[in-house]
Amino acid sequence: MMHRRDFIKKSGMAAVGTMLLATPLASIQAHNDKNKKPMKIVVLTGSPRRNGNTNHLADQFIKGAKEAGHEVFRFDAATSQVHPCIGCNHCGMDGPCVYDDDFTRLLRPQIIKADLVVFCSPMYYFGFSAQLKAVIDRFYAINGTLHTHKKCAFLMAYANTSPTDAEAMTAHYKTIADYMGWEDVGSVVAPGIWTAGSIKGTKYGDQAYRLGRDL
Repeated sequence: MMHRRDFIKKSGMAAVGTMLLATPLASIQAHNDKNKKPMKIVVLTGSPRRNGNTNHLADQFIKGAKEAGHEVFRFDAATSQVHPCIGCNHCGMDGPCVYDDDFTRLLRPQIIKADLVVFCSPMYYFGFSAQLKAVIDRFYAINGTLHTHKKCAFLMAYANTSPTDAEAMTAHYKTIADYMGWEDVGSVVAPGIWTAGSIKGTKYGDQAYRLGRDL
């Protein structure tokens, strides 16, 4: 014989189950979306081609992120003044840099307060483009400040088709994330993409868009 307390408990659980089944999935999803906290996102691009393929990935990612309610700051390394780090150690790894350039004036305050940092670059000789690498090297001046909980993502395109050829660049990204203590939230790696605009019409633009939208 079922005790009265057990009956009430099981009846209550059944009622909750019935209520969940009766609730449209779209309503549950909408409720979850409302609970998402808007993030400050910094997108770092490294392509020197204005209509480059990774710039297209960045465009699509930003479109999705903005639709999701996030605030996005884009920094195009190739069209910005960023002096390479010279290892003078004037900053002491967490202080003012000797160069008053676009990194110092524009990017530095944005990346410090960012919740998520996106690295977006074509593969140049199995690594980041020189333009984006110069930006990454300047992290040295805010090294201590950047060692906080942030999220990160990775967008890349390369002409070759072998997954092995992308490993050095993806490993570099993962090493930066591990060193900084940042949480990787996803990547889009597009092989076989060479000539300008060839990424359009492929699945990779949509993947970048969904990565930004689903944050």
